[in-house]
Amino acid sequence: MSAKHFINDPTLLVNSALQSLTLTNPSVALDADNKIVYKRPNDGPSQVSILSGGGSGHEPSFGAFVGRGLLSAAVAGTIFASPSAEQIRKAITSRVDTDKGVLVTVMNYTGDVLNFGMAVEKAKAAGLAVEMVVVGDDVGVGREKGGKVGRRGIAGTVLVHKIAGALAAQGRSLDDVYKVARLTASNLVSVGASLEHVHVPGRAAAAASDPDSAESLRAGEVEIGMGIHNEAGSARARLELPALVATMLAQLLDPNDKDRAFLNVNSNEVVLLVNNLGGVSALELGGITAEVVKQLGSWGIEPVRILSGTYMTSLNGLGFSISLLNVVNTDIGGPSMIELLDYPCEATGWAAPIQKTTWEAKNTATREDTTGSSESIKPSGLTADPTAFSDTLSSGLQAVVAAEPEVTRYDTVVGDGDCGIGLKRGAEAVLKHLQEKSVTGDVVIDVAHIVTVVEKEMDGTSGALFAIFLNALVHSLRVLAPGDASPQVWAGALKQSCDALAKYTPARPGDRTLVDALYPFVEVLGKTGDLKKAAEASKKAADDTKGMTPSLGRAVYVGGTGFEQVPDPGAWGLASFFLGLAGIKPDEEGWEAI
Repeated sequence: MSAKHFINDPTLLVNSALQSLTLTNPSVALDADNKIVYKRPNDGPSQVSILSGGGSGHEPSFGAFVGRGLLSAAVAGTIFASPSAEQIRKAITSRVDTDKGVLVTVMNYTGDVLNFGMAVEKAKAAGLAVEMVVVGDDVGVGREKGGKVGRRGIAGTVLVHKIAGALAAQGRSLDDVYKVARLTASNLVSVGASLEHVHVPGRAAAAASDPDSAESLRAGEVEIGMGIHNEAGSARARLELPALVATMLAQLLDPNDKDRAFLNVNSNEVVLLVNNLGGVSALELGGITAEVVKQLGSWGIEPVRILSGTYMTSLNGLGFSISLLNVVNTDIGGPSMIELLDYPCEATGWAAPIQKTTWEAKNTATREDTTGSSESIKPSGLTADPTAFSDTLSSGLQAVVAAEPEVTRYDTVVGDGDCGIGLKRGAEAVLKHLQEKSVTGDVVIDVAHIVTVVEKEMDGTSGALFAIFLNALVHSLRVLAPGDASPQVWAGALKQSCDALAKYTPARPGDRTLVDALYPFVEVLGKTGDLKKAAEASKKAADDTKGMTPSLGRAVYVGGTGFEQVPDPGAWGLASFFLGLAGIKPDEEGWEAI
């Protein structure tokens, strides 16, 4: 687990985070003494107030869900601890509009149920109309282990908040809001999984260094069914994502699992919520969501709404949860659960920007037009022997593949270590293209086809540089057509391509970039027409970048003295390509002619 935090004082952390909510949403206020976030009074009509809360550490739940169309107030405890009954009582009696009644929603944890329940009873004793809904959606702990306590409340709770908040905003009665909130809660199932437990700021982190501690998961392990307070789940296992998702969906949906078949998800409409527990990157959460949706198809489920994002966390938990809402008739004469989910709200924590009309349009149109692809390149009349072209180019590309470990080692010293892999990926893609597609002998057509491969397979800065250079090369070759593609013609086209590249990058010889290996090759080829001499000039220039102070690229801010020990990775990779073109290979002593 990571025990590093920017704010290590838990009291300061909670108080400042609550204060921030008033900065990002002008319509909410903070009772700092009682840690209550609430909607500011306004001139709008009275409505049923929706109040929730719990321990801090689950943000954006609950405070960031306070706002028009969602919660009226949220009460915060310390990290992973319930707020007190007195805090909650003050929220119910004095921080929300009570004219139309108050609905309190709480997750099924003993401390929360007791404290919120006590406050609700006190408010009722004072003559207020208050109802409470307890949400227990987690199937991670089955019936046998859960016993009388029942299911824990986790991320599915936010769907109860959203539906109840939307119904209240439409002026419906407390009875209706309470009924629909209970109906929603009873049609929810959720389960989580995490790669690690979380560290609570301010607590000792000694257990984090002990792999045998109950608080630590071994490398490659995942805890299936982990709760949002570091609670144990149903099992620990070594599973890749597809197997993990399959296990989680079985716990949610398998009717034969008598310990967990809490809900028969049989509606024609199902809502999917994929929730980030706090530490999963947006990139990885996207991959997780795609896997969940794909596997739901094998259960015959195509969700009518898919919510993917950060709704209820466990601090910086390296995990996610899956929630399914079985959409049923609200039996109040409308609106439906889906309409309530789609209803607009103004709360910083709610992320569902796709409108109802967009979902229901079910637009599947795509753009498949290939106009402008290399398939439409016109012959130029600039020709070369197809076999010689393919063999020479293949030799250069194979040299790039062979040089990958060396280029990667250099880039690990002065960059981020991806240069060699990127060059190898591009080289292998072009080699595959040459194996699958016959060379035409028209060099403009053949180079244009290669450009499309490079553009597709190579990314990052080097990919852009090569794509610009090669596109310019296609244009330059066409200008020099027709005729025989002699070394001098290639040199002239390459020189024009260098000039074109210079418009888009300030890199020049001496800046410690791949340009250091490119320019000498072009210059010597133009003067001598000798491919071997040009390649040797490129190799020498690449060698000379060792010790050259970088002016551009990642090496500028990586710092250190690594640039003094190794050549520029990009220059070395390009020189390797040119040496391969010339039929020169490395051996233990250095470079020699074949």
